[in-house]
Amino acid sequence: MYLTIIILPLLSSIVSGFFGRKVGVTGSHLIACVSVVLTTILSVISFLEVGINNISVYIKLFTWIDSESLNVSWGFVFDSLTVSMLIPVLIVSSLVHIYSIGYMSHDPHNQRFFSYLSLFTFMMIILVTSNNYLLMFVGWEGVGVCSYLLVSFWFTRIAANQSSISAFLTNRVGDCFLTIGMFAILWSFGNIDYSTVFSIAPLMNENIITIIGICLLIGAMAKSSQVGLHVWLPMAMEGPTPVSALIHAATMVTAGVYLLMRSSPLIEYSNTVLLLCLWIGAITTVFSSLIGLFQQDIKKVIAYSTMSQLGMMVVAIGLSSYNVALFHLVNHAFYKALLFLGAGAVIHAVSDNQDFRKYGGLKAFLPLTYSVMLIASLSLVAFPFMTGFYSKDFILESAYGQFYFSSTVVYFISTIGAMFTTLYSVKVLYLTFLTNPNGPIVNYKHAHEGDIFMSMPLIILAVFSIFFGYVTKDMFIGLGSNFFQDNSLFIHPSHEIMLDTEFAVPTFFKILPLIFTISLSIISIIISEFTPKALINFKLSRFGYNIFSFFNQRFLIEMFYNRYVTDLVLKLGGQTTKVLDKGSIELVGPFGLEKALLNLSTNISKLDTGVITSYALYILVGLTFYIVLPLFYELDNSLLLIILFALVTIKKSIPCIIKSYLSGNIKYVNHCGVSCTTKHINCYKYNCNKRYMQGYKLYKFSYRAFSTTVSHSNNSSFNISRRNLSLNSFNGKFTYKVLIEEAGYIHITVSLGYLLGITIPYYSEAAGFENSLADYFYYTLSGPFIIKFNYMGSEVHSLYIYEGFDLSGLVDRIHSELWDFHFSDEDYVRILNPDIELIFIRFPADKNNVSNNIIDSYDHVDCTTVSENQAYKQSLIDILEYDKKSQKKKNKLKLWYYLQ
Repeated sequence: MYLTIIILPLLSSIVSGFFGRKVGVTGSHLIACVSVVLTTILSVISFLEVGINNISVYIKLFTWIDSESLNVSWGFVFDSLTVSMLIPVLIVSSLVHIYSIGYMSHDPHNQRFFSYLSLFTFMMIILVTSNNYLLMFVGWEGVGVCSYLLVSFWFTRIAANQSSISAFLTNRVGDCFLTIGMFAILWSFGNIDYSTVFSIAPLMNENIITIIGICLLIGAMAKSSQVGLHVWLPMAMEGPTPVSALIHAATMVTAGVYLLMRSSPLIEYSNTVLLLCLWIGAITTVFSSLIGLFQQDIKKVIAYSTMSQLGMMVVAIGLSSYNVALFHLVNHAFYKALLFLGAGAVIHAVSDNQDFRKYGGLKAFLPLTYSVMLIASLSLVAFPFMTGFYSKDFILESAYGQFYFSSTVVYFISTIGAMFTTLYSVKVLYLTFLTNPNGPIVNYKHAHEGDIFMSMPLIILAVFSIFFGYVTKDMFIGLGSNFFQDNSLFIHPSHEIMLDTEFAVPTFFKILPLIFTISLSIISIIISEFTPKALINFKLSRFGYNIFSFFNQRFLIEMFYNRYVTDLVLKLGGQTTKVLDKGSIELVGPFGLEKALLNLSTNISKLDTGVITSYALYILVGLTFYIVLPLFYELDNSLLLIILFALVTIKKSIPCIIKSYLSGNIKYVNHCGVSCTTKHINCYKYNCNKRYMQGYKLYKFSYRAFSTTVSHSNNSSFNISRRNLSLNSFNGKFTYKVLIEEAGYIHITVSLGYLLGITIPYYSEAAGFENSLADYFYYTLSGPFIIKFNYMGSEVHSLYIYEGFDLSGLVDRIHSELWDFHFSDEDYVRILNPDIELIFIRFPADKNNVSNNIIDSYDHVDCTTVSENQAYKQSLIDILEYDKKSQKKKNKLKLWYYLQ
């Protein structure tokens, strides 16, 4: 019987997946539903046999891993915890299978869908029935893969694919820590079997247990969507609604809580792990409730309510109330599955629209759906005598009943979360069923209840949502219950608080959540019914808009992850691929080896010249080497050092001839002011003080090709281009000095990583400012830039421009401020950014004022120092100078490069 529970869903998945064409759609429906229903019946029998009679069942199929240090069997355990988990998993799974017959009736891929559902059920059974951590990890990964397949079932929808990838990758974070925890268990305990680990745990060091417990907790946080690793759960609502009901209500999201409950004999010996569980669960509860209150998608609201209830379960684990956590898990599975399936019925009735603001008035069209969603919502808000009331309120009472500071604070935080849960539950019910119709009329023309396959699961789950908590309360959390006598759940005697919770908590704090639930429900309905304009005005106000926009962005957590995690990981991956995989590894790997061998063979082949004298030279070199080599063994070390020093000194004194790629002359200025003009540069400089030759290193940098177009106002223009100039150890800035000798303006276009086009006017008596500066700033500057205007030797205006900022709206103001200025030789406008610096020096119209002293002052620059205050002392200075010596060649410009 117990093996049948495990095998039947797997067989159903295989038949539907591999033989779907043979059995057809109806055959696939029949096989999948019958298999899961039979499995459910057998699980109920096992619940009565194992749970009621306290008879645990252990099954070992075969030895999986048998080595000297590790022995793992493929075995299963059916104890009270296992059979309690099987009840919600299989009941909800069987009802979802039946519901899907009606919901997916028009989908062309029914066989694939039912194969995935059955496979997911099988993996979930493996997870909860395994008797060791490794086999549990197989089921853990299996439900993750099935979740990916089911969320992206409609694979033509981009959002569905993105959501499935997000869920898969987020769960990989938790899986990584869970794997580390399992390795730590294996290293510490020598085995990963439950019975071995739990029996040795009391004897282990608390620090080791804390490390293991934290790793298991992070794994559970990812799977159970706790705050920080929660981003995947709301996005997973892109899948079909039956998938949301099965995976995100009763099964996969509870796997993390199950892991912590199964590990209770381990984490009970670490107060740190329990405290972390307490606070993480409380923060998740209020965090998800706040976000859910501002959502407009009916399925996402229910998803955030799932997060809130999972936080409640983790709070119960932090309080060591594992039986209460399990009780709430089972109860929650029924009413949350009912909420999801009811939402699916609504979506199915209104042409797949999920925005409940466009519903309204559906009570008259969907009375059954309204009734069951009302029952589920009442159970969710812990209305008295509903299923959720018996477990949810008991968790809050347990928090207060521990009588510690942390637990008391958590009680009030969780109560606030319960208040918000009430508000968004009333909001969904009111806007969907009770308010006036807000959607298009076409939605109401075809609105109808689902068929028998969609209605029957709703009725069954509604019955469970009303009566299950009352029937099983004494079994799970009763004071005299011996349901967990088999120690499947372990509570340390010092952490036992059941009696305090039952008898020591004041009545006021017991009924405080109930008071908030009822009062907020009534108040919210009254405000919505009688003062709707007040709500609208509040939302349209500045304060209300800020509140709604902030919470709609979900505390900006997704933005933080995208900007500071995802982008960094992608950039790291890209750089790793570029530098390692396609860089150094290629260089020293096959590509580099191939290139080296080709070069070697080419060089060797060149030795075969066919000239006898060459062969004689080879013989002479070889003979010399043969004679001289033994002498090196007899040389003294000091003599070798002298020879090496001499070689290095000679090498440093050899001038390195650098070929110029520049048009025109190149002027090199050394330290003493001695200049040379040549198309080749002797790469050394003479130090006047030291009186010896000092080797000069020309550094390299590499920038993309750059061109400069210089146009005078008489429409004559000259192109000055430069190929890749290389100069390492470069400070990243260019300085351009424009010396203007006639009326008009100079137009400069620079392309150097940035696009900067700007026309620079300058003042003259003849031209003046004939046009607004807006006529000259014709490109948007890519920044950031600092634009500085200097007049009479002092800065008169400074303007900061950020990236992509359009200057057209600011230049008129700049123009008005500079209109009456008469510039002298020392006035300039400077535009700076981190990669390029342009200095435009303005001169009067009279070219006689451009004295030789100004131009000659650049001929003897001390290039050994760089001053930040004097912009012309840079690593590279480009001077566009009017050539006074070439008056016959009209308007010819020469490009001078000063190399430091």
